[in-house]
Amino acid sequence: MLTAMSSFAWSNDIVRKLLIANRGEIACRIIRSAQALGISTVAIYSEADRDSLHAQMADEAIAVGPAQPTLSYLNMQRILEAALESGADAVHPGYGFLSENAAFAEAVIQHGLIWVGPAPETIRQMGDKQTARGTAAKADVPVVRGSVRFKIGELAGVEAAAEKVGFPLLIKAAAGGGGIGMRQADGPDGLAALVASVQAAAEKSFGNGDVYLERYLPKARHVEIQVFGLGDGRAVHLFDRDCSLQRRFQKVIEEAPAPNLASRVRDRMCEAALSLCRETNYAGAGTVEFIVDAESFEFFFLEMNTRIQVEHPITEMITGVDLVAMQLKLAAGGTGVTIPHTLETEGCAIECRLYAENPAKSFFPSPGRLTIFRLPEPLPGLRVDTGYREGDMVTPFYDPLVAKIIAHGKTRAAAVQTAISALENLTVEGIKTNRSFLLACLRDESFVAADLHTRFLDMHKTRLLAAAEEIERSQT
Repeated sequence: MLTAMSSFAWSNDIVRKLLIANRGEIACRIIRSAQALGISTVAIYSEADRDSLHAQMADEAIAVGPAQPTLSYLNMQRILEAALESGADAVHPGYGFLSENAAFAEAVIQHGLIWVGPAPETIRQMGDKQTARGTAAKADVPVVRGSVRFKIGELAGVEAAAEKVGFPLLIKAAAGGGGIGMRQADGPDGLAALVASVQAAAEKSFGNGDVYLERYLPKARHVEIQVFGLGDGRAVHLFDRDCSLQRRFQKVIEEAPAPNLASRVRDRMCEAALSLCRETNYAGAGTVEFIVDAESFEFFFLEMNTRIQVEHPITEMITGVDLVAMQLKLAAGGTGVTIPHTLETEGCAIECRLYAENPAKSFFPSPGRLTIFRLPEPLPGLRVDTGYREGDMVTPFYDPLVAKIIAHGKTRAAAVQTAISALENLTVEGIKTNRSFLLACLRDESFVAADLHTRFLDMHKTRLLAAAEEIERSQT
């Protein structure tokens, strides 16, 4: 049972009705916490999501446009109109879509509504990755070596900058996130063409084609710190998560706390994250992401996500804290209360992202109708977050995430076993999913040994795909 921090004062007079500017599992997740706090909820939906679970769970639902995200879930004007016509007091953006759009946050506030998130200036400051790097350096947070930015169409000086940064390196969209607008370069050959392709992709995805170069650590871990700030320099960390199992820079399996991480390293990373919160007067839930050398454990700042994360449930499982409830309580006037400087954790938690994709076909997306969608029986320490039910359509318009399997145990091995049992007892028909691939990962000897790094899935791809295929054959 998740609880909000008892030190947060709560008044239900400020946020009586909440509009969720999102869809799918995160919208359902926010609705549950809001309704538990006595807050009425308003869902928005596109034409493709008219009969969706999140639209039916909310107290009321408003259509905002066609299936295409740019015409619905990214349509700021229509979402604001929906908030005003519904009589909502506040807007929660979830993750993705407009969650890190400073202009949208400003518009929400300018229309007299409460923005459930950090201040727009903080979103702008930390949303631009190069600006964020400068802010981190000012807060004495270690920053990985990088270059100046190169605007779209600007290629002069790229080779010289790359030599200073060193290969291998990443070409990263300054306004990017979630692995979008990111390519690896192992040497100078074809560098200019790669930069131009990332600039074009960044312009298309974010409306900003600026990119920069950043040193890439071939064997590194991706470790992040969950933080929560009050907006006045006070903040608390809720420990760490390991997100090293990634494919094309997209996270697949996450766990908390990060295994095989020395306490001294964890403590320094948590303190660095809090230093950044103090520097920015951060308000609300956020995540400070680090890249960690897998051998020396030297760590460097990557970015700060000024929103709730997809993987936030594993932090909730080990701390017993409802992060969404904390966000809502802060938005409703909880800024004058004291929050504890430290929290305790219990056990380990792991999250597996179930995607509508076909691993045997290069993980190609697999939209379609969920003709059968049966979740595992409830177990102690098991949580499944989803925005789908049997019979629903998984459309090609949005992220292919179908469900998050979240398992908790007294030990890492126990949490992994609960996750395996849940996946084994999950039935999905009508679409292809990565269920067997997730099982192959969880059973893999290197994963069991917690030999984690960001190239894990690429390095063991052949072995993992073969194991996944064997699992598929055994169940047919």
